Amino acid sequence: MARLKTLGPRLKECSTSRVQVVTTGSWRSGMTSSQRGYNYKWQKARERYLNSNPLCVHCQQIGRVTAASIVDHIVAHRGDMVLFWDQTNWQSLCKPCHDSVKQAEEAASRGG
Repeated sequence: MARLKTLGPRLKECSTSRVQVVTTGSWRSGMTSSQRGYNYKWQKARERYLNSNPLCVHCQQIGRVTAASIVDHIVAHRGDMVLFWDQTNWQSLCKPCHDSVKQAEEAASRGG
């Protein structure tokens, strides 16, 4: 496979079709999503939660009605499976809110 000269050694060939970007030193480094708890059991629990809580909580707070597609952990569990499965720590979000509002909140809480 030919390499682009401008990117040279900064790129590595990947043997899998999925690319995983994880900050070095993160609790989830080297773990698959299933190893982090996002397995079949989670998919079923997520489905039940979204059926019971179908609207994005952030959108509701500003008077907008938007279907949720993500079950978010309010407090990041960072591998704590008790916190991971604590449904009082779950909230329904739409993808735009999860990818913008929630991520900005988490970055602010980490100080960056």
